[in-house]
Amino acid sequence: MRVILLGPPGAGKGTQAQFITEQYSVPQISTGDMLRAAVKAGSALGLEVKGIMASGGLVSDDLIISLVKERISQGDCERGFLLDGFPRTLPQAQAIIDAGIVIDAVVEIRVEDNEIVSRLSGRRVHEGSGRIYHIHHNPPTVSGMDNETGEPLMQRPDDLEETVRNRLSVYHMQTQPLVQFYTELAASDNPAPRFSTVDGLGLLADVQARLVSALQ
Repeated sequence: MRVILLGPPGAGKGTQAQFITEQYSVPQISTGDMLRAAVKAGSALGLEVKGIMASGGLVSDDLIISLVKERISQGDCERGFLLDGFPRTLPQAQAIIDAGIVIDAVVEIRVEDNEIVSRLSGRRVHEGSGRIYHIHHNPPTVSGMDNETGEPLMQRPDDLEETVRNRLSVYHMQTQPLVQFYTELAASDNPAPRFSTVDGLGLLADVQARLVSALQ
């Protein structure tokens, strides 16, 4: 099962990616992890990446594709893999096709913007322990205070409404077009991955059941 998982920040991709990798016994391939691993391994690609990153440059799509091809040739990818964080743009999606990398399924986890803003901007964290609350869905006993220590809770900068809306705006501009790209590709006569949209709202078990249905 070779899968690409799409969805906006806050849609639950991380949780669902972990579920898919466990359900189908395939590794989760993160481009960020790959870059760090290549640099650490000191491979030819790794040395090239290290030089680019050291100079503050952006790693090209061609180089990322080379890393992906190198990674999926390893033994743990025989049963498949899940690409995490790639592709993010239309050129990257086309580069996957041009490189001959076969993808079986592309699944979009869909959650409306206002729900995501509510999910993320309502989170509160106890800095010392990492305990997470939500002002609506999992509020502390005393508003603004950690249940165990009584210490004040904080809102992470990434969870501020303005920040969340900015992240969603970037997603809609850069990554949302992939939905149309894969929809049209699946409808074409050419070999293409199956494309499905899964509702990301509801109980975790319900969302996971929808994912399994989409992937079968």
